[in-house]
Amino acid sequence: MSAITRQQAARSAQRTTLIGIVLNGTLAAVKAVAGILGNSYALVADAIESFSDVLASAIVWVGLRIAASPPTERHPYGKGRAEAIAAVVVSLALFGAAAAIAISSVREIRTPHHAPAPFTLLVLVLVVLVKEGLFRYAFRVGDTLDSTAVKTDAWHHRSDAVTSLAAFIGISIALAMGPGYESADDWAALIASGIIAFNAYHLIRPALSELTDVAPNAELVRQVRAIAEQVSDVHGTHRCWVRKLGFDHYVELDVLVDGDLSVREGHDIAHRVHEAIRDALPMVTRVMVHVEPVDQYGRHKLDWEA
Repeated sequence: MSAITRQQAARSAQRTTLIGIVLNGTLAAVKAVAGILGNSYALVADAIESFSDVLASAIVWVGLRIAASPPTERHPYGKGRAEAIAAVVVSLALFGAAAAIAISSVREIRTPHHAPAPFTLLVLVLVVLVKEGLFRYAFRVGDTLDSTAVKTDAWHHRSDAVTSLAAFIGISIALAMGPGYESADDWAALIASGIIAFNAYHLIRPALSELTDVAPNAELVRQVRAIAEQVSDVHGTHRCWVRKLGFDHYVELDVLVDGDLSVREGHDIAHRVHEAIRDALPMVTRVMVHVEPVDQYGRHKLDWEA
């Protein structure tokens, strides 16, 4: 995200999410019709998961819109947490979809029915290819933008591809093995629900980490320190904290300077550090720089470590 602005990141994330909404809606309708006509509950369950994808992507889109709004007097740090909240909601939706599919799968396993129609396999092949492609595209965008919500939405696409693949395997077994194996696609749907729940658990963790201010990756901290230390009259850095709020990052940094400088000179150095970091790292919205005398660094460090 270092090469693009905050506004560009927001637009790219929202565009990616809208593409997912359109494709998910189309695929969900196709799978629902094919599942009903083809007597495949696994395909119907897959359609349910796709419809939940549409709702989840819509929630992500709203969250991204809110997160991209500028700071206000009431929200001086912006509304970046809306993105992480959207990711949590999407993860919870995945848990709900997994539970619904599991319950319905057990009911269908216990109810005798006919084997699925062969044409459902062609539908599933198409779905797997489209959803896997959508996952790769959305995850690449989310990773580039460091967007928790977009990456979570991308994994929602991957979970849909997994359920479709499971349905394909189950239907293939039912058709190949013949009478007595009609419920194979229902078992496939049940297994897929477990995979969806597993993905939901791993998706909700980074969103909760962002909501609880877990420090971002160490590489960003290293970059901030390196940039600050290249500014003239800066003799080193002490503490460096980075907080991620949606598309924005907020930095708190201690820089070490000559202890005999005037307040104005120290202020000017801090301002140059702020501008250098902002210029090099566009995702950093604000840098709070605290100036410390370099000859006192050892004592401050001991106080901090204690």
